[in-house]
Amino acid sequence: MIRSAPVPVAMGRRTGSALADFVALTKPRLNGLVVATSAAGYYLGAPGALELKPLALTVIGTALVAAGSAALNQVLERDTDALMVRTRMRPLPDRRVAPLDAAIFGLALSAAGVGLLGWAANVLAAMLALLTLVVYVAIYTPMKRRSDFATIVGAIPGALPPLIGWAAGHGSLSSGGWALFAIVFLWQIPHFMAIAWLYREDYGRAGFPMLPVLDPAGRIAGRQALLYAVALLPVSLIPAVIAVTGPAYFWLALALGTGLIALSWRFSHAPTEATARALFFGSIIYLPLVWAAMIVTH
Repeated sequence: MIRSAPVPVAMGRRTGSALADFVALTKPRLNGLVVATSAAGYYLGAPGALELKPLALTVIGTALVAAGSAALNQVLERDTDALMVRTRMRPLPDRRVAPLDAAIFGLALSAAGVGLLGWAANVLAAMLALLTLVVYVAIYTPMKRRSDFATIVGAIPGALPPLIGWAAGHGSLSSGGWALFAIVFLWQIPHFMAIAWLYREDYGRAGFPMLPVLDPAGRIAGRQALLYAVALLPVSLIPAVIAVTGPAYFWLALALGTGLIALSWRFSHAPTEATARALFFGSIIYLPLVWAAMIVTH
């Protein structure tokens, strides 16, 4: 009967599509940064020989919380996502996944991630992961509709994964962990200002009061990008100063930070699609190179 009936084949196609939709809810490409920075934080914070199993479980737990947060964020933003060109085909606004199913999925992933961190790492790492979830979903997401300050608030959960990794590997929150947090926190502002300016019409259509929406000329967003890029430079040197990394990292970070400042300066003085894209791609190149330099010289 199974071989003669076409139904199982059709069901297989639907199951595969549903699986892809639930994977899309986790924003896997964006959460690649979470995996990389939490792993790097664990490695840099571990006082002794690196143990692969605790490292892997820490990364998995952090990734689960980030994936659950992304799904819950999309549940809350499904109406505004439907108004934006770049997000309107996501599973929720396109009605391929029911909001209740997505919410249960997001909560289950988040709970599993926090629980895994508490069991495999320590309570501190689990609490930091829970803080990431709360700030991202309960504070940042609703604030996006009310204030441009949401960009700064949203940078907090974005910068917590390396601190989670550090707490899991080191067992405490020391200056090295906070330096990693600060680097990612400051980096996000130039990166996001470039994105927000490029998609300012989309954000405006959805009613988000981002700086590039309030100031379409891009002058304020440009100044913010430059300010945070300048602040990032000395902060990025701290790992070398406190001996988390070797001295070679100092000069590599100095060169990379100077380059990011130059791109931010160009964007701030002439906000165009070309300068915004240059800053966007430059910021994408900057962060993995800084992390790689820290790991190699550790």
